[in-house]
Amino acid sequence: MPDTLITNARLIDPEVGTETTGWLAVDGGTISATGTDAPPKADRVIDARGKCLAPGIVDIGVKICEPGERHKESFRSAGLAAAAGGVTTMVTRPDTLPAIDTPEVLEFVTRRAREAAPVRIKPMAALTKGRQGREMTELGFLLDAGAVAFTDGDTVTTDTKVLSRAMTYARSLGALVIAHPQDPGLSAGAAATSGKFAALKGLPSVTPMAERMALDRDMALVEMTGVRYHADQITTARALPALERAKANGLDVTAGVSIHHLTLNELDVSDYRTFFKVKPPLRSEDDRLALVDAVASGLIDVICSMHTPQDEESKRLPFEEAASGAVALETLLPAALRLVHAGQIALPVLWRALSLNPARRLGLDTGRLAPGAPADLVLFDADAPFVLDRFKLRSKSKNTPFDGARMQGKVIATFVAGAQVFGAD
Repeated sequence: MPDTLITNARLIDPEVGTETTGWLAVDGGTISATGTDAPPKADRVIDARGKCLAPGIVDIGVKICEPGERHKESFRSAGLAAAAGGVTTMVTRPDTLPAIDTPEVLEFVTRRAREAAPVRIKPMAALTKGRQGREMTELGFLLDAGAVAFTDGDTVTTDTKVLSRAMTYARSLGALVIAHPQDPGLSAGAAATSGKFAALKGLPSVTPMAERMALDRDMALVEMTGVRYHADQITTARALPALERAKANGLDVTAGVSIHHLTLNELDVSDYRTFFKVKPPLRSEDDRLALVDAVASGLIDVICSMHTPQDEESKRLPFEEAASGAVALETLLPAALRLVHAGQIALPVLWRALSLNPARRLGLDTGRLAPGAPADLVLFDADAPFVLDRFKLRSKSKNTPFDGARMQGKVIATFVAGAQVFGAD
């Protein structure tokens, strides 16, 4: 007899690309069976009442500000926010103070995560020491200590010899390298995307070609070294042909996009609202639509939150001086559902990018509804309307561009290894 049975659910299965009405059984922390016929008996039965049941979101690129800036976000606050947002696995960035560039710091982070967070946390480690691009970290030791990937975050390594050596060594270990494709010279100091809007607003801007140029360089290095590579954010239409060519040429390359670049555009900063200042800056509507199409076709593999907490003092500044970044653990799901409600992406395709693909890229067994998979699940009402109040967010920092926005999609319950970590019993 299974531990838990969820009945009358819309089962969103990204692995087979289907959406069916049925039941799902959980036993011993794993999915034991699914079906559309008469359900078995169970110790605990949850009636989904026709709501959606999908694999928990696997979110690559979450910043948790421990160590160094715990006042912005802690493992506990981020874990609670993730559970409330249907995120069952957070893949955390190493751009902390100090950077996660030694096994000792990584072990501290892993221990704190295990103690404080109700969801799974998979840490990434820095590719170079101090994220300074001068000397690679001890990749082998960090891999043994639990690092799932290596990245310097939004710091771009300009020394191609250092980067190629790091990639070559990562290739020998079978490790994944995650990079931020932006030419640092062109993008330095930019607060907007170049064009008429940025000129009218008097904002320092960056051309979309900065992303294309950096991605072209990275693809050449991937071809040379054979490393497993993931672009953290593709945000412009100009970069898509380079990504398409790399995949067509058989390079082991994947790419992500943040939920903000999929659902917002450059016009949203018209009132100089610094909560809309992200890195890279928001792009044109044509770029946004091209990205949506790329996710729908599978060219872009992963949708992520790029959760970046900033305190009020960092944001309550003139637009050029304000810190970049936005929190998004709790808004990722309802914001992504905008694409579904607009008829641009089907739910199984959306969950392929939110859960299945990121799990596969990191070698995790989550992101599926198949028997034997971990019972990391999110039960949600895709149509429930609400107005977002940023002060109700569980993150310590409240810097969301969706404050006051009308949204659809509420998480009803979140399960990690079969245990309910969010929602009323």
